[in-house]
Amino acid sequence: MSTEDFDFTDAHMLRMKAEEHLKETQKKTDKPVREADVKKLLHELQVHQIELEMQNEELKQAYETAETALKKYTMLYDLAPIGYFILDSDGTICELNFTGAFILGERRFSLVNSNFKLFVSEEFRSQFNDFFKRIYISGSKESCEIMLGYDSKPLGLVYMEGVVTNDDQKCLLTVMEISGFKKQTNL
Repeated sequence: MSTEDFDFTDAHMLRMKAEEHLKETQKKTDKPVREADVKKLLHELQVHQIELEMQNEELKQAYETAETALKKYTMLYDLAPIGYFILDSDGTICELNFTGAFILGERRFSLVNSNFKLFVSEEFRSQFNDFFKRIYISGSKESCEIMLGYDSKPLGLVYMEGVVTNDDQKCLLTVMEISGFKKQTNL
């Protein structure tokens, strides 16, 4: 049967012709060359498997290093003796540490999405607003001392430093309770 007489649309006939062609090709090829190709392919697969195992080990080590760093910095952030706050441009608390929550006298989870300005004593609110504006206008670190409190309940005198991040325009604010320091210096 010549290729002119062959019907390429008949799937069964096409398969039979392909199998005949494969048998002829296999007869012509040298068997040791084929075994060498298989051995070469097996060797390449084994090397690739070892490479993947080595990469996996490196990834595990990198993960463990990252986990250790995360634990270290989480502990450093959360348990620091100073209050850390991340505020957005209108003063809303995005994040805070445990000390920050303690300074404000509330639970941490209840303070997220609250406005920090609500915790500034009314008589110091304009001073805080000026400080907060200066942070965004100057682009450098600013500081102030204000009294925190709400609902006629004083929380204490604090020293604050703030700076704005360049990437997302958040205010990084540190708050340190200094009422005890002021009492000692007045003695």
